[in-house]
Amino acid sequence: MPGEREPDDAADGAAEVSDTATLRPADRVIPTWTEPLARAGSAPIGGPLGAHAAIGRHWFWTPLRVALLIAVIALTIGWFGKAACVQQYYNEETKQLELDWRSNRPFTAMCYSDIVPLYSAEQLDKGGFPYRTSWYDDAGKPTEHQRWMEYPVLTGLFQWVNAKLTDGWLRVAESGWLPTGLAVTVFFDISAFWLALAWLVTIWAVTRTARRRPWDAVLVAASPLVMVHAFTNFDTLATACAATALLAWARKRPLLAGVLLGIGGAVKLYPLFLLGALLVLCVRAGRMRAFTTTVLAALVTWAVVNLPIALLYPRGWWEFFHRNSLRGADPDSLYNVVAQFTGWQGFDGPLAFGETPTVLNIVTAALFLLCCAGVAFIALHAPTRPRVAQLAFLVVAAFLVTNKVWSPQYSLWLVPLAVLAIPRWRLLLAWMTVDALVWAPRMMFYLGDDKKGLPIDWFLSFVVLRDLVVLGLCALVIHEIYHPARDLVRAAGDDDPAGGVLDGAPDRVVMKGRRRRTEEEVPEPA
Repeated sequence: MPGEREPDDAADGAAEVSDTATLRPADRVIPTWTEPLARAGSAPIGGPLGAHAAIGRHWFWTPLRVALLIAVIALTIGWFGKAACVQQYYNEETKQLELDWRSNRPFTAMCYSDIVPLYSAEQLDKGGFPYRTSWYDDAGKPTEHQRWMEYPVLTGLFQWVNAKLTDGWLRVAESGWLPTGLAVTVFFDISAFWLALAWLVTIWAVTRTARRRPWDAVLVAASPLVMVHAFTNFDTLATACAATALLAWARKRPLLAGVLLGIGGAVKLYPLFLLGALLVLCVRAGRMRAFTTTVLAALVTWAVVNLPIALLYPRGWWEFFHRNSLRGADPDSLYNVVAQFTGWQGFDGPLAFGETPTVLNIVTAALFLLCCAGVAFIALHAPTRPRVAQLAFLVVAAFLVTNKVWSPQYSLWLVPLAVLAIPRWRLLLAWMTVDALVWAPRMMFYLGDDKKGLPIDWFLSFVVLRDLVVLGLCALVIHEIYHPARDLVRAAGDDDPAGGVLDGAPDRVVMKGRRRRTEEEVPEPA
């Protein structure tokens, strides 16, 4: 396989390497030597890297560029997977072009994307400003209710900007300079472009953070979850923020890390969960100054983004929180699995329209906090301080498993964290394949029994399988935390590539009763 000529950042403590330098095999992990999957996949291009190969001398094909190329291919497959839902046809009755959603195409073609219906559902086609504009759903029905933009501020503004770009595109297209079509189709394509770019940024950040293991980013690039869900919603924006924040932290730039986490929190809530992992690790290492800088930067950035909207349009800004509090257990949640298989009525019992599932909200929050307490215990009790990516993966996975909503695209959150936490290629690809396959029974279930769809049991069975696999990954991460010699990242000679100020730092606060380190438990540093 081609080598890499790009140097590790000097801020990480690694020696700089010139463009013409030859790296030793010990300078990075060679996947065709260590991963059976990579070894087999290298056969069409000459097989595993030779023992005397000059690593880092190729003029173009670096691990990053290979990963980006694979990602472009995967994203292209993902776009074609959604393209069936933006096809047009001429309706003879209405005498106009319309989306071809006849015969339940979004479900039969499995091309459904939230981006398409949101263009009209969020009134983006009307040109109004999000959070200021309101409308009524179910007008004239007993369930009539007032609505505003339901997404966090930056995600809402992202949609609004894309809607404005759509208007501009269509105006230019009228002169014949650009291809044209339905506004919603143009809106989807413009949104897909930026979402694809965000995923490429995610891959870039993972490659830089992995240090000795840059080839692991290929797993992020070729993930089946990307092919299915990169354009299902707007979640790649959040993964880009979280991944670049981890990179900034790894480069000992806590202020920048906090800014990126604050921006990520204004896109989706989950990037802010990473602060919990950093907190307990900084407590253990006595690096609270760096953490304080990061958390203050994150909070100030989040406030700077949100306050103008919150002050000008308080009710519209609050809609995201309001609607999430009203949501019941989604089909993808374990609570719904238990309810469907047992006939259980839920923690709150039957609810009227618009009634808040108060007990469910309390239970999900309590379970998540309990899991976070467990992660904190592991962080302070383990014989060797866990790596940042390991704890971040555990925290985000705990949120998804205990939450009342696990929208299918949320699984993208775990991909970069899993690759940095447990870079075991076959295992991670198996998980991502199982998770991506949940989409098929989900679409067939939504099609309905009357249209020859699948019964709900098939869908719920895949949900349970996915959750069990994720819990299995969590168990493996915990096992490797307590047995660091089995951690592939530490076995390569690194302490914590994403650790920043934590990398190689001595422990200051450790829970009593932990087992003492032994030479067998901690690999020798390179």
